[in-house]
This record gives sequence, structure tokens and C-alpha cells, in this order.
Amino acid sequence: MIIWLASYPKSGNTWVRVLISNIINYEKIDFENPFGFTDQIESYPNIKHFASLDKDFNNPDDVVPNWIKTQNLLNLNNKIKIFKTHNMFGSFGKHSFTDLNNTAGVIHIVRDPRNVISSINNHFHHDNIDASIKFMFDKNKWVYNVDKNDGVSPNFISSWDMHYFSWKNFPKNYLLIKYEDLLKNPMNEIKKIYNYLKKFFNLNLKDENFGKIIKLSSFENLKNKENDGKFEENVKHLETKKKINFFDSGPSNDWKELLEDKAVYQLNKKFKSEMKELGYL
Repeated sequence: MIIWLASYPKSGNTWVRVLISNIINYEKIDFENPFGFTDQIESYPNIKHFASLDKDFNNPDDVVPNWIKTQNLLNLNNKIKIFKTHNMFGSFGKHSFTDLNNTAGVIHIVRDPRNVISSINNHFHHDNIDASIKFMFDKNKWVYNVDKNDGVSPNFISSWDMHYFSWKNFPKNYLLIKYEDLLKNPMNEIKKIYNYLKKFFNLNLKDENFGKIIKLSSFENLKNKENDGKFEENVKHLETKKKINFFDSGPSNDWKELLEDKAVYQLNKKFKSEMKELGYL
């Protein structure tokens, strides 16, 4: 059975992967490398998950009809596994992304879209914020693999609001984690994650263990370790081919300082209902 770490892109999924992988592997963690166990939480869909099927899994037309088929195969061993995904939950045509037979639960990570947009702009190297707004408003949005070597297949992310709405209604073992709460009160949020994981894993951590994981997983430490070459998931700029910093601005990414009034107005108007529900407005 699968536990999904589901989020819209640039909402804190990798940060939560670091936290979870070090919670589960606490007895073996390396304080010099906070990313040491993140490869245990793979991205889905990934070409290797479709290896037994003779299809082109850089093509959504081949990916979509095989979502459930590949998950059935992944779950043959009856073990709990965690996958990161940016895919929205729901159906594309007649094909559902996942189902209750394959899913044990969902940890849903959400971030204020007014801060997401600056990270989207950097990560996807858009020319301007208007391009990033168009990206986030697009209900038919797919994101494709930038680096052909990492094996990630296309993700159907839809628009920011549709993505949030799709996962927030998941009916089984659902946990919402807000990026902003992780920043403000990491101890409280890591305990939520820990208590959730205890349903599925044999864990026995204490407060002092949480404190070490929080320090290990702080944005400053992750950024420093990325600069030291410990992080291997950077994308490259399409033109310059240089690596784009994944841990770029983090807590200092403040929409009040970065966005012009026009962009704020557009985001507030488009996502008003969801942002009010989440306490962003």
C-alpha cells in the first residue's frame, strides 16, 4: 500500500521527504547528509515503475491508462511504501490516478500560492511572473521531465486550486501539513507527521530526537548541504545548463516584498475560496 506525499510543485514536498526519511531511519541518520535516505521516497510516476510495460512513458497518453496497473504491481509485496507525487488526485478521462485498494493514506503539503509563485518562476525559469500566473491558473497543466536522466514521467498537476481541492477530500488517512506551520512551529508539525507514520511503522522517538531532526532538516542546513554537493535533484537551466538552486530562498520568500500589487490581486481573486479556507486570507 502507498502513502502519498502529495503537493503542488514548490510547496515543501522535498523538505517533508527529508523529515520523514530521517524519522523512519533515525537510528542510522548521518548529520552530515540530511538527504541520505530521501531516495527511499521515490517520485511517482517514474519510468522504472512502468518498466514491464512496452510504452512511451514520457507520453501522457501512455502514462494515464497505466496508473492503476503499475500501482497494482508495486503493491504485490503488500508492504507500506511512500511515494512523492505532484499529480492531482482524481480522474483524467476515465482513468483515476489512484484508488483505495492501492493507497494507505495521504500526507498533503500545501503552501500559500503567493509564495509558491516565486519558486515556480525560479524553478521553471519563466521569463516573468505573468508566465508563472498562467502556469498556476491552467486547469489542463502537465509538468514534464526536464532532466531525461531522472526517469520522472509526466505529472498532471492542473491548476493550484484544483490540485488542492482534489487531495483535500481524500477519504482515507488524510493529513494536511502547511508549509507555513512547518516554518513557525516545526516541533508541532513533526509530531503530527510522526504520529501519522506510527500507524504504519514501528517508531519510538522522543522529543530530543525530534529536535535533532529539526536541526538536521532546517532550511539553512539543507541549503548548505546542497552547496556542498549533497543534493542531487537539481534541475538545469534550459539555456545555460547550470544547476538551479533547489533550496533557493525558503523562509525569506515573502510575497509581500516580491510580488507587485497586480499579481497579488490576481492570485487573491482566483484562489480566494481556498486561501480563506487555509487561513491565507
